[in-house]
Amino acid sequence: MRVAAQSYPIDCAILLCLAGGFPASAECTAARIEMIRRVTPWPVEPPLQLWNCPLRASGLPSLPNMGSDGLTDEIRGYRDGIEVYHVNYRGQRNSEGIEISDSTQRGFYDEAGEFRWISIRLEDAPLWVRDRVGYHGGEQAGTRRGIAMRTMDYNGQISEIIWEAY
Repeated sequence: MRVAAQSYPIDCAILLCLAGGFPASAECTAARIEMIRRVTPWPVEPPLQLWNCPLRASGLPSLPNMGSDGLTDEIRGYRDGIEVYHVNYRGQRNSEGIEISDSTQRGFYDEAGEFRWISIRLEDAPLWVRDRVGYHGGEQAGTRRGIAMRTMDYNGQISEIIWEAY
């Protein structure tokens, strides 16, 4: 009797594709789309949910450098290498100049592995975010709304920068 192999949960695919710099494949395209869907409002979810991916076979010894969270330093590095910015900026001209409304947020994994959001002004975001968004500093008229996400590969190199406006 032949048993069909089950597919990996999407989070396992996300992890493997992160490590490889999101190579061109149907699986990595699906993983990339899922990461973007998770951080594009609403509801917002962590882009990588490692608790959905079984990382070790039962009965085998722990991997070297495995932390109390069940992750190796390498896997933790992939997770922590994900940078997400939810940009929500509006500059509207009025008789006194430009009125700014900026509720931009930075999403990151904290030391405990929890995904968190903190408020940040677009002008204080890293240059790669401002470049993708088209923000060149100062008070600017116009609306910029979307997510900017950057990931790292197994060499610790930037593998992809995504800007998805909505």
